Amino acid sequence: MTQRLIVVGGDAAGMAAASQARRRRGRADLEIVAFERGHHTSYSACGIPYWISGAVEDRDELIARDPATFRSDFDIDVRLRHEVTAIDLGRREVVARDLDGGGEVRERFDDLVYATGAVPTKPDWAEDGVAGVFGVQTLDDGAALRDWLDADPAPRRAVVVGGGYIGVEMAEALIRRGLSVTLVEQADQPMSTVDEDMAALVAEAMRGIGIDIRTGTEVTGLDQRDGRVSAVVTAAGPIPADVVVLGLGVRPNVALAETAGIPLGPSGAIRVDRRMRVPGAPGVWAAGDCAESLHRVSGLPVHIPLGTHANKQGRVAGINLGGGYATFPGVVGTAVTKVCELEVGRTGLRERDAAASGFEFVSVVAESTNRAGYYPGARPMTVKLIAERSSGRLLGAQIVGWSEAAKRIDALAVALWNGMTVDEMTGLDLGYAPPYAPVWDPVLIAARKAVDALDRR
Repeated sequence: MTQRLIVVGGDAAGMAAASQARRRRGRADLEIVAFERGHHTSYSACGIPYWISGAVEDRDELIARDPATFRSDFDIDVRLRHEVTAIDLGRREVVARDLDGGGEVRERFDDLVYATGAVPTKPDWAEDGVAGVFGVQTLDDGAALRDWLDADPAPRRAVVVGGGYIGVEMAEALIRRGLSVTLVEQADQPMSTVDEDMAALVAEAMRGIGIDIRTGTEVTGLDQRDGRVSAVVTAAGPIPADVVVLGLGVRPNVALAETAGIPLGPSGAIRVDRRMRVPGAPGVWAAGDCAESLHRVSGLPVHIPLGTHANKQGRVAGINLGGGYATFPGVVGTAVTKVCELEVGRTGLRERDAAASGFEFVSVVAESTNRAGYYPGARPMTVKLIAERSSGRLLGAQIVGWSEAAKRIDALAVALWNGMTVDEMTGLDLGYAPPYAPVWDPVLIAARKAVDALDRR
């Protein structure tokens, strides 16, 4: 008998699951229908700031695989501009609304992949319908912002609200577009994904390219003129704006799941097992930014929305749906970004994470250079390590530097993944040549400093 797989969400996780299931099951006994409320499938949301800035010229360069390819090469019935509005687990049905043509469709399923991603955090003041306020989560969001920036007259003053990854990247993108940019952050520093001392280095670089950073400042409303934003309102006074970009982070898109009775975990995302199945909901799978993961260092369930996790989780779900066996081993929270030429990397726990997880730890900051000091182009690099006091096990790492910094975090992520101690790390056989590293790599210098901080004499 032909089985039916319904996929809710047509981006990384959903289409990875659908593709893997098709490869393993073939076309004879598995029908796959994928619903996507937007206009695109399988695209790089992470690339949107670079399309906005002009570094990426064509929107289609961000699309990894279009709907036509899924239909022809994978025999997947992709239905764009269809929003799933209800899931009935008892009847094994989904209800979807055609956003362009109107009307509803009902489709049965044997298995369901819930891959709705995440939605931008949007404060109440951003819901007033004032034109010129944008989240940047989907390719459609990016297209709407591009249209606004390309309008005549073009906006001259931008305010970015929130200093996370998207906020920082969008602030740089708008600077590159020639706008005057103010970034407003409620915390004391932008980039809360790293510790405050490292975030201060990022803030310094942002100011260096002309971004006005207002920390400790909360946006409470908007001023408008003729229905268009003219300023954001703060306790310290209004900040003029012709365009406002929200960079307040995201939350898992689980409203539909909650209504359907699909269980959530303590992180607020959908609870899944290692095979990406939803416990207590037979035939239901979840993957991507709507699903929670196990943090391999803290041992706690977490919600860390990244495209790398989404693609891996979707692939795992698809292999299992196709009759194979695969598990998702968890995450350590490795991420990189850049501000102009400054590179920022982090993995594992920050100091506050380590404290909250009950670890007694030491943290060290090591200053070095990306290349041999005498080699042209040598620039500063700051490495921070956090290690468990009793065992010396690496708990987390952060890097801020100019060139060759971001990808060095991968060596630290591998050490973290494999439970290495900082003592063991001092002996790592890392590559050396003057154009690429000092004879003592910054990673090794930081590891040696962490060993000294453990004070095991």
